[in-house]
Amino acid sequence: MTTTKSFRGKISDGEIDQISLHTNNGLTGYKITKFKLLPIDSNETVEQAVKIYSVKQTTATEEIDFDDQTLLAAGIVHANADRDFVSPDAVIFDNMIVNQDVYVTSKAGSSARDVNYYFEMEKMSLSLDEQTVATLKDIRNNKVPS
Repeated sequence: MTTTKSFRGKISDGEIDQISLHTNNGLTGYKITKFKLLPIDSNETVEQAVKIYSVKQTTATEEIDFDDQTLLAAGIVHANADRDFVSPDAVIFDNMIVNQDVYVTSKAGSSARDVNYYFEMEKMSLSLDEQTVATLKDIRNNKVPS
């Protein structure tokens, strides 16, 4: 039987939230299974890119780069104040297993507004080999700021 943990919050333009997942031994892994975005106020125009990374980010950008191996999930919430349209969140997630903290970033396109995010992660026990691989991936993907 798998266990699912859910995380939710409100994030502002340019903000980076840290979601604590790490354990002392690294033998607990997580995989994103669901990611949803929703505007705070349906009467306002919003265009926001929200992303989840496996390594700490120094800045939030609106660019979504699928070549970035540290990008776990990406979504865009786009809504019109006249309620003519609310586009469904365009979300992509990787089946990568992580055993360290993840980071949620938000950056506005044309309209900066706070948005709600919600995501679920499947929790799993890792073997020593899986723990080593997940930790080495995390170390390899950590970027040294230039």
